[in-house]
Amino acid sequence: MFKQRKNKTFNYKSRFSKEDQNDLGLEDNFDTEDFASKWQRQRGKNVQVKGALPVRTLILVLVLLLLCMYLLEKKYM
Repeated sequence: MFKQRKNKTFNYKSRFSKEDQNDLGLEDNFDTEDFASKWQRQRGKNVQVKGALPVRTLILVLVLLLLCMYLLEKKYM
């Protein structure tokens, strides 16, 4: 009678899974060169998420709001 919704499915793959390390042939020793190479690989994969509004826009809105409040206060007082 009523159409049922299907559950959402996600293809989640962890960033540091054991399968990836085995595929790449990485070892579990923590040499400085090994750490640096891992860090260089992961550094390129970072994704930056944009905020809802830029900081400049928020400051501009705040200044305009304060200006309007000041003008309305002077007009009605």
